[in-house]
Amino acid sequence: MGKPTGFKEFERQIPTDREPLLRILDWNEFHNHMADGELQSQGARCMDCGVPFCHTGELMANMAAGCPVNNLIPEWNDLVYRGRWREALDRLHLTNNFPEFTGRVCPAPCEGSCCLGVNEPPVTIKNIECSIIDHGFDQGWVVPEPPEVRTGKKVAVVGSGPAGLACAAQLNKAGHLVTVYERDDRIGGLLMYGIPNMKLDKEKVVERRVNLLKEEGITFATNTAIGTDIPADKLKEDFDAVVLATGATRPRDLPLPGRDLNGIHFAMDFLRPNTKSLLDSTHEDGNYISAKDKHVIVIGGGDTGTDCLGTSVRHGCKSIVNFEIVERPPMERPSNNPWPQWPRIFRVDYGHEEAAAKFGQDPREFCVSTIEFTGDENGNVKSLKACQVDWQKVTEGGPPFTPIPGTEKEYPADLVLLAMGFLGPDNGPGEQLGIDIREGRGNMSWFTAEHDKYTTNVDNVFVAGDCRRGQSLVVWAINEGRGCAREVDRYLMGSSDLP
Repeated sequence: MGKPTGFKEFERQIPTDREPLLRILDWNEFHNHMADGELQSQGARCMDCGVPFCHTGELMANMAAGCPVNNLIPEWNDLVYRGRWREALDRLHLTNNFPEFTGRVCPAPCEGSCCLGVNEPPVTIKNIECSIIDHGFDQGWVVPEPPEVRTGKKVAVVGSGPAGLACAAQLNKAGHLVTVYERDDRIGGLLMYGIPNMKLDKEKVVERRVNLLKEEGITFATNTAIGTDIPADKLKEDFDAVVLATGATRPRDLPLPGRDLNGIHFAMDFLRPNTKSLLDSTHEDGNYISAKDKHVIVIGGGDTGTDCLGTSVRHGCKSIVNFEIVERPPMERPSNNPWPQWPRIFRVDYGHEEAAAKFGQDPREFCVSTIEFTGDENGNVKSLKACQVDWQKVTEGGPPFTPIPGTEKEYPADLVLLAMGFLGPDNGPGEQLGIDIREGRGNMSWFTAEHDKYTTNVDNVFVAGDCRRGQSLVVWAINEGRGCAREVDRYLMGSSDLP
């Protein structure tokens, strides 16, 4: 695949980004585009390996190894290298309904499992994927493809995030009549309100795909919360099958002294209204939590924490610190994290880079545990106390670390954002339908569905995405949505040709 000697001739190259101090002045996507010739050289680096691990889609050490949607990566790398962009697009769409989403927000576990990555920088798979689909839209090749025949079967999909949309798209291709219910005012779920605009443009990218799905025959119902606006049982009566793809929306809290002070918010309560206000009025309506002129502390790393950093810097915060309770990752793979596992190494994401450019240093502080929040006379948070922790010493009967005496420090804080992950879905719709709920540690729970079947204990009700597997990647959600659609089709028709 690619040029047989390409990996020897060409170095890994990724697109440049707009300068951090310039891009924080707006909410536009920050990646620049590469020329076709440069992309072809990057496709040439795909090395015709004997066993390509990039598209395996396995879980190793509880992390993705290879592409969860099993993209045929070596094939479209070769097609890009040869300049056959239309065929590359067709090959990409065989396995991924929304490459314009994954090409922008996926952390690219495929690159972590690239055979070239054993001892060289891996192939730039993610950028090539994004370039193929963007090229397809620019050339007018991506057009609505409604099914030629309808089955007459009706399916309700609850939730319009990546799992719900992928499930709906596949079921519509099979000829079923699909209605997607979304409790927000816009379609997209996590894609619309969970990921900031500078990372995934809503009008140019998300709504463009949603409009295509509408033209293909999918019905969307916004501002409709199943369980309140419409009883969940009514869906069972009105539809031949029901799919819950509601995501994992219950945030993990930090119940410490002072938690009830004003100015302490869950990350999504900060990110969601920011994007909505941006789309509604370019922030003119003021209906969002502003970090302007505030000392901001983000507790928790990961993508959500990074998004809080980038958003706060764009608001014009006075300072920003990001606490991570874990140890600082190494620069290179440690011996207990071998290829083809996802490499647990130190990375600088866009929010870290922007905060560093603005304030002169990386905002992250590792091995930090919050002790308490303190407030002013008006009940507003003004600071928090934290300490260092030692991961080499386990607290007996407690966490796998120990606070280090004498390391307590007080940080100024006008705005504290909790970005510590999610505990599972809103159980309301599932409970109304009588779905079994699987309990986990630390107040976590998920809807119970048979693995690879997506079936629940309730006839004709299926579950897919984060509400079944727990908080995960967009690409895993698409994988689940496609798999669930296949099983729903099999349930309705007795067999299925869906991939």
